[in-house]
Amino acid sequence: MLNIGHIITALTAAFFVVASYVILFNTFLPLSGVYALDVLAQDTHYKYFALFIIPMGAYFVIANWVGWQYYQNS
Repeated sequence: MLNIGHIITALTAAFFVVASYVILFNTFLPLSGVYALDVLAQDTHYKYFALFIIPMGAYFVIANWVGWQYYQNS
């Protein structure tokens, strides 16, 4: 039975595989034929922004929540 935890884990693993291809493995492998992956793989600047926006957004949300907890409990 799938629950939300399994779905989040699967999406995280898929994101890790795609990000690894775009950032690391695209120099060693030929283009994939998928338009979005090829555009990110050939880009030299914005591919890092597009892939790091998700973890940095999560960090921002967590840091704000922790700060709010400190504020409420002080």
